[in-house]
Amino acid sequence: MLDALTVALSAAALALAAWCGFAAYRDQPTKDWHFIGMAVVTVLALAQLATGIVQLARGEKPDEGSVIFVSYLIGAFAAVPAAGFLSLAERTRWGSATVAAGAVVLAVLEVRLYDIWGG
Repeated sequence: MLDALTVALSAAALALAAWCGFAAYRDQPTKDWHFIGMAVVTVLALAQLATGIVQLARGEKPDEGSVIFVSYLIGAFAAVPAAGFLSLAERTRWGSATVAAGAVVLAVLEVRLYDIWGG
């Protein structure tokens, strides 16, 4: 895995979590700017998914197995979009809290991906 991409994605996810968590604290739903932030984080997760698949196709192997690695990659890619869709259904402060929780989950998944790859 690319360590720089993992760190960038983790930092972006934590920034999104803080931003949406602050919106939830102020009793605000997710707004258009939050969805732009979610899109940026999702594009980074897509880049990581593509990088991971390419590295596996080139013959590089994670320490803990390819199946679990790909499963975590897909989960990391889906965490923020799933939270974003849930926030559309809940247009209160809890929608913002859902996105914040999804972004924290993504940051934790990044740490686990780093461990699975052998970091």
